[in-house]
Amino acid sequence: MQVVVDSLLTHYEVQGAGKLVVLLHGWGDSAAGLQALQAALAKDYQVLCLDLPGFGSSQAPPAPWGLDNYAQFVGHLLEKTRHTKVYAIVGHSNGGAIAIRGLARGWLQADRLVLMASAGIRGVYKGRVKAIRLVTKAGKALTAPLPGRVKKRLRQTVYSTVGSDMLVAEHLQETFKRVVTDDVRTDAAHLSQPTLLLYGEADTATPPTYGEAYHQIIPTATLEILAGAGHFVHLERPHEVQRAIKGFLS
Repeated sequence: MQVVVDSLLTHYEVQGAGKLVVLLHGWGDSAAGLQALQAALAKDYQVLCLDLPGFGSSQAPPAPWGLDNYAQFVGHLLEKTRHTKVYAIVGHSNGGAIAIRGLARGWLQADRLVLMASAGIRGVYKGRVKAIRLVTKAGKALTAPLPGRVKKRLRQTVYSTVGSDMLVAEHLQETFKRVVTDDVRTDAAHLSQPTLLLYGEADTATPPTYGEAYHQIIPTATLEILAGAGHFVHLERPHEVQRAIKGFLS
């Protein structure tokens, strides 16, 4: 289904019936990456999953966005589609950071929260962000005279030296810089709803130390670390994740 929200054509899907669960994907992903989880939860709940602006089939924002913009946008979409009584929000990676910001600031409401490999702890990235900014300028300067395909390939190599996800969504570079420098730990301290934290033991993008930090910050949080799993815990350990979420929501 498609709807225009904040002047952006937006793709979203709704499955199932019952209490409403909203799924928010991570950076560079889309609703498609959460299809299996949506289908599993839709057996017991009504599940809404959307392509956030700039990803999947949804239009990109006309200007750089930050977490505030994305959180407000999700709230506007739920209002426009008349899905305002939310039982739970499930956020993966950057989707988790959006959920934390939105719930803490009152732009979103939900009785329960599930954070899968949630991002939003940014202090450890200060050196990395500075490096990203430097290599962005250097990469553009070094590759400017080269043909398009060669230019893109070399820029990917340059960015990868600092572990940047910028080229996962190259059209959102400025948005990426805003998102990756926005820390939501202060917001997390204001959450009061029961929260389930799911992290992969082998995740290097949002390591289990993030889960431990959120566990300390959110007074109502429960932490589960999945042995051997990486960043996409819902794809690598689908049955475990689905079972944990269903148990938490029931």
